Amino acid sequence: MSRWDGYKPAMAMIGLQCIYAGLALFTRAALLQGMSPRVFVFYRQAIATITMAPIVCYSRWRDPCRTPFGLRSFYLIFVSSLIGVTGNQNAYFEGLFLSSSTIATAMTNLIPAITFVMAATAGMEKVIPRSFSSIAKIIGTVLCVGGAVSMALLKGPKLLNTQFLPSISLFGNGGENLQLGCLFLFGSSCFWSFWIIMQVAISESCPDHFYSSIWMCFLSSFQSAIFALFMDNDLEAWQLNSVLEIGSCFYAGLATAVTFYVQAWCISKRGPLFSAMFNPLCTVITTIIAACFLHENLYVGSLVGAFAVIVGLYIVLWGKAKDLEDSKRDTNPKLPCQEQRKTIVVLVDESSDKTNGKIDLEEPLLPHHSNQTPLAD
Repeated sequence: MSRWDGYKPAMAMIGLQCIYAGLALFTRAALLQGMSPRVFVFYRQAIATITMAPIVCYSRWRDPCRTPFGLRSFYLIFVSSLIGVTGNQNAYFEGLFLSSSTIATAMTNLIPAITFVMAATAGMEKVIPRSFSSIAKIIGTVLCVGGAVSMALLKGPKLLNTQFLPSISLFGNGGENLQLGCLFLFGSSCFWSFWIIMQVAISESCPDHFYSSIWMCFLSSFQSAIFALFMDNDLEAWQLNSVLEIGSCFYAGLATAVTFYVQAWCISKRGPLFSAMFNPLCTVITTIIAACFLHENLYVGSLVGAFAVIVGLYIVLWGKAKDLEDSKRDTNPKLPCQEQRKTIVVLVDESSDKTNGKIDLEEPLLPHHSNQTPLAD
């Protein structure tokens, strides 16, 4: 039983990447049929809110005094949902429609590198020029950004001969604008990195992550609705005209709720680095399925760029893991046994000459009639 428990986080993360791959594939198929990306984002957030509401209400009912929710918490969650959820999702699905599902999943691997740049700019991440971990994070960030640029600008020959694939896509061909799509996807990664940075302040103001998450979904639903009404004046854009469009909306909403719990559980078991290590698996799954069933073209430039992004991701993660090891070593230094067993109190004679630096050791180390308290181990 314990042997299987050790494999559960890895199996859960593999299943999670399959869910993400399915989300990119089904969503692009629905978008190619004519569904508006803005309307899709609204339906996704609304369904996710309805799905999470009973769980959050039950947890609050069991513990009504669990977390105070003040004006500062509302302000932070509102800004985070506006940029990190509404802006992120609209940019991501617009880029997904304009580029391809393979490029969309590959560009999400930029998030750790962009988060490192934002955290270093805000002073939340230390950059030591002579440290191997800092150098690794810088090199990994450069590789990620360079790979993203090559995916957007370089095509080259086709990787696969599409004559051997089905001549007609299952869901039709449509709207490829690779450069603009990559620009939207890069903006989506920046918005999501901003969301990650904002979680530090939100966690301090509202420690209940379930409660803050449903507030984000609720607020982003209204924000997405306003944005969709402003961009899509035609009310016919809100209609779901096929089973694929209805299914993709429900799949995306339920996946948002399910992946939240699975991701939180895996991070609590193995840490955030373990979770991030599985992200490139989504790109591999999406690439294979998209080439076989969605009839997406694969180019050498896109493949080289995706490979550079994945390599850069692992270099950044290695540098971050090295920082964590160094911080643990600094906070928990291994002292000699004799130094751990006794406390040394050095009393400096204030009447002595400060220039000669003499230390008075004539007083006992642990005086019985002294008001001074020895330092703890």
